[in-house]
Amino acid sequence: MTTIHCQALLFDMDGVLVDSTHAVARVWHQWAVERGFDPEKVVQAAHGRPSLDTVRDFLPNADSHAENLEVERREVEDLEGVVAMPGAQALVKGLPAGRWTVVTSATRPLAEVRLRAAGLTVLPSLITAGDSQHGKPHPEPYQKAAARLGYAASDCVVVEDAPAGIQAGKAAGARVIAFPTTSNRGELEKAGADWVVRNCADISAAFDGSSLVLKLALHA
Repeated sequence: MTTIHCQALLFDMDGVLVDSTHAVARVWHQWAVERGFDPEKVVQAAHGRPSLDTVRDFLPNADSHAENLEVERREVEDLEGVVAMPGAQALVKGLPAGRWTVVTSATRPLAEVRLRAAGLTVLPSLITAGDSQHGKPHPEPYQKAAARLGYAASDCVVVEDAPAGIQAGKAAGARVIAFPTTSNRGELEKAGADWVVRNCADISAAFDGSSLVLKLALHA
């Protein structure tokens, strides 16, 4: 077991608190096929980044906002198999108010739909794609999330599953716990993850009166 002290936890959503991997893959796979792109490359590029950035990467000369609205519409409608990740509900329910929030590259409507589908609280401090001028891997989303809770990002621990999100957390000055949900351990460590565990079930949290005390069950 590894013990960590911090002021707050900043969670990515997809692949960390919410298991939406199959829904994300279905939507982007269909979008890629319809537009003549390699579905595998598009799905991989879409994980952990604002959907608008992915659209612009593959269709730089198109009406990116219209394309993005179409992607969002499909994602909001596709909730098949969208559930909480293992251990997610128990972990966040045990955290004191104001000591955690969610930082996602999804739009607010999509984030709210997925969080509710997974039985998770939609917090007022939620950071979504529209709350930052720059998306992950830029540090702004995690800097804003920490500020909303009243802490420096360096006093927080980020929980992520995508290299872009890990890079965002590290650039903000936070330490990062990573899950191998959509990337393998090597990719997570290369992006800068401080620790890699399977999912939220490998994290226990307690409040000692001044800070969160996290215990991680690390696996070889």
